Amino acid sequence: MDPRDAMDSVQLDGLAHAFREQLLACLDECARGRTGLFADPVHAVDGEANWPEAARLRELALALQGLFAQQEERNALCDEFLDLCSMHGESHPGERRLARMFLERIERGEVGSPTQEERKPW
Repeated sequence: MDPRDAMDSVQLDGLAHAFREQLLACLDECARGRTGLFADPVHAVDGEANWPEAARLRELALALQGLFAQQEERNALCDEFLDLCSMHGESHPGERRLARMFLERIERGEVGSPTQEERKPW
């Protein structure tokens, strides 16, 4: 990559912070019952518009993930959010429950930490 194309780490941190703030706001709203954060609603009820902030958040997450990849870095919050957006099926929790669980993990500082402790090679 051309060094002139590299994004300043301060700028990248600022974008990551803005993403985090928007994600927390959307997760809170989703946990209170609004649908469409992790995927566009399949059946919109009359008068219920799509959630444009959630759609923009998913787009921002994809763009941010790409920017971090260019810097050969990762953003655990962004990665995990996109993973949750890819979950579909009857066996997965509903959006409301998923949002509450994700918020709790963020508050406990568990996002980005391994789910199992690393085993020492000795």
